[in-house]
Amino acid sequence: MNVEVNFIALIVAAVASMVIGMAWYSQALFGSSWAKAAGLSSEALAKIKRKGMGRTLITALVASIVMGYVLVAGIALTGANSFAAGAELGFWVWLGFIATTSLGIVLWEGKPWKLWIINNSYQLISVAVMGGILASW
Repeated sequence: MNVEVNFIALIVAAVASMVIGMAWYSQALFGSSWAKAAGLSSEALAKIKRKGMGRTLITALVASIVMGYVLVAGIALTGANSFAAGAELGFWVWLGFIATTSLGIVLWEGKPWKLWIINNSYQLISVAVMGGILASW
């Protein structure tokens, strides 16, 4: 499939996803609840930070770029050409792929539903915003 990609929009959408994530998992919003639901102690979180957030953030940015690139293909296939249409595509991608596959943390790993809800609420908002940006740009 030959898809035309607006790389500036792709980078903006990926950065938007990262900014949403930074806010979502901050102490001001859901960071403390997420850490508790994930079973992460203060020491474990400190160890993650000491390990190096730079590499982690770059890896997350690359993952967001890949997700955005796939969204571009979905936008091309569906003809979405507005923020609302892109956000709707993001919703369907979330529902069909992210929400369903991430159920494993509850079903098989025994993690609490609260963790699934926190993570998936972020993913829903993130992929909808990314789809909206990419479709309207």
